[in-house]
Amino acid sequence: MKLKKILFLFLTVLFIFSCKENSKKDTDMASEKTTYYLIRHAEKNKSQKTNDPILLPMGKVRANYWADLLVDKNIDMIYSTDYKRTKQTAEPTAKKLGLKIKIYDAGNLYSEEFQETTKGKNVLIVGHQDTTPKFVNKIIGENKYPMIADDNNTDFYTVTIFPDGKIEHNLTRYNL
Repeated sequence: MKLKKILFLFLTVLFIFSCKENSKKDTDMASEKTTYYLIRHAEKNKSQKTNDPILLPMGKVRANYWADLLVDKNIDMIYSTDYKRTKQTAEPTAKKLGLKIKIYDAGNLYSEEFQETTKGKNVLIVGHQDTTPKFVNKIIGENKYPMIADDNNTDFYTVTIFPDGKIEHNLTRYNL
């Protein structure tokens, strides 16, 4: 009888430690989840005769709106193309979160280096009417999202990559 009690106690302790180890593995795997938030730059000043215009006052309002929306998303990194309008769109979020804006090459979307750098992070990516949906399509591996209309600055894409390789994505429109 005493042997059965000792065996029972031993198996109970073994079970408890194995549960803790599995729980730790589950937590480690959850931390490897990567989430990308992708937006197009806010409203730009089309009257400027340049390929690098600044934002309109309405664009600055939208950039601040994105910052308010993103403040609770636990953003770890912010990427932008090297244009005034994209950087100005990202700046309120970067300032609010104390992050620096990193520049990405729109001709080299979702490279292996970018994937490694952003793995397990929550990342904001600011692009353009063509590069933003292309970036999403590259991440999800399908041609689902078309180019954004020139008068549309409302699209907010979310792409989550889970440790098992599963990808969830959606598009939400936020009108002001």
